[in-house]
Amino acid sequence: MANFYTDNPDLKHHLTHPLMRKIVELKERQYSDAEKFDYAPYNFDDAMDNYDKVLEIVGDICGEIIAPNAEDVDHQGPRVENGRVIYADGTQVNLDACRKAGLMGMSMPRRLGGLNFPITPYIMAADIVSRADTGFENLWGLQDCAETIYEFADEEQKQKFIPRVCAGETMSMDLTEPDAGSDLQSVMLKASQLEDGTWVLNGVKRFITNGDADIHLVLARSEEGTKDGRGLSMFIYDKRDGGVTVRRIENKMGIKGSPTCELVYKNAKAELCGSRRLGLIKYVMALMNGARLGIAAQSVGCSELAYREALQYAKERMQFGKAIIEFPAVYEMLATMKAKLDASRSLLYETARYVDLYKVYDDIAKERPLTPEEKKEAKYYSKLADACTPLAKGLGSEYANQNAYDCIQIHGGSGFMKDYACERLYRDTRITSIYEGTTQLQVVAAIRHVTSGTINTLIDSYRAQLAAGEPLKPELEAVKVRLEAIVEKYQAALASVVEKKDQTLVDFMGRRLVEMAGSIVMSYLLLLDAQRNDSFTKSCIVYGNLTDALVAQHCEFIAGFTPAEIDTYKA
Repeated sequence: MANFYTDNPDLKHHLTHPLMRKIVELKERQYSDAEKFDYAPYNFDDAMDNYDKVLEIVGDICGEIIAPNAEDVDHQGPRVENGRVIYADGTQVNLDACRKAGLMGMSMPRRLGGLNFPITPYIMAADIVSRADTGFENLWGLQDCAETIYEFADEEQKQKFIPRVCAGETMSMDLTEPDAGSDLQSVMLKASQLEDGTWVLNGVKRFITNGDADIHLVLARSEEGTKDGRGLSMFIYDKRDGGVTVRRIENKMGIKGSPTCELVYKNAKAELCGSRRLGLIKYVMALMNGARLGIAAQSVGCSELAYREALQYAKERMQFGKAIIEFPAVYEMLATMKAKLDASRSLLYETARYVDLYKVYDDIAKERPLTPEEKKEAKYYSKLADACTPLAKGLGSEYANQNAYDCIQIHGGSGFMKDYACERLYRDTRITSIYEGTTQLQVVAAIRHVTSGTINTLIDSYRAQLAAGEPLKPELEAVKVRLEAIVEKYQAALASVVEKKDQTLVDFMGRRLVEMAGSIVMSYLLLLDAQRNDSFTKSCIVYGNLTDALVAQHCEFIAGFTPAEIDTYKA
């Protein structure tokens, strides 16, 4: 039997990271739920065993149900009938299996029907589901929208909606409109308050993933006469109340099992979530950070499948009397794919741990005042999460696309045919570097942390971890020395850009600076992984070579560039 969790020991490595003890003990409030719920853990080991068992269930459902359904779902896809979405047959089977297994609302508190999982094992489940079927992860993963209700809605709304999500109802986030894509300040869907206090929504939303969901988070313009983000509020729409119809499903290149809908709102009753005017400024920003972490997990799942499909084919395909994996051109490509996969996964789970820590402190602050030390830690981890999320999403999705490309290349002409999973994977993966903020927007989000010193602080913390730990393994010593030299080159190039005090130059060099910063961070994470687990040694060395070459290339470009040359690149 296929199990997408137990067949991948790298997942257990990340699940058992030393920082998990701190995360779990804070999340479980010293295991106080054990007195109220018979399925709540009573200590750290019990909690970890619980995560392990649930992830094994996820892996089993993915290997035995979701992955085998993926091809048929891709061919059949969803359809619209009478303004409603009808899922592909396999999608409905997948959803039913996840509901029966209790895999919805995983990160929600037990008092609201959830499993109270930290973000890290939940994101691990998303990684596994994405490997099985990238499009289905969109439907299943939108349960993460419940986090926004939990963080910002009132208690009555939490009690009304979150248990339904935990029981298996689906969610969507309705943000984009025909004239408001990345520029959400331009959202014009109108929210009007009636005399009795009821809110109704009117307008059109487009490119809405799982747009016929049971519960929607909707960004709408609540303030008459406004045209910017300060006039937007967040609303909760319940499908049971009616008023929203699906006009059509987009005909997409990939993730075909995930219905991307155009919605028409006609006097649709909705509830205000949180405070007016904070819809974009506060709530969407929080919502998008969670979504971007989810896409980073989706990207890693795609990279995992790409590497596995390529490796298997390279072992089986015979040319000139031997398997193609024996040719340097092929085994170098496979080693590079594995290094990119391991690097992006290490950054994904490092980011998830930072998100876990700042979110749990925010949650504790609702129950009692934080101590000065806790406030300091919360601020620290919040900044790291804010810095690493765009790196994980931006670079992880680019690596996923590169690995999907190389997977087809290793398959040769066969990879261009629909007989192999890599053809579907190639189409499915392409969206990861586009939605929930393109790679270019992730660069915009990350660059301020590069230029302000947050990334340098993070690099210093990894150096300190290596210095404070066990003596470095002999085979890793050269990697460490080389990485120190890479950091010096990067920091000199960064300083040469920043010291010119030219924002246009910073923006122009942003992609190069972010790529260097992210690659160095991932190199250190792989070094720490390899120190803890020998299975990461090869990827640590290979990725170190990639980082060295990348930084050398970008540093040479920066050194020979003058701000006046920017005009050459303008249209």
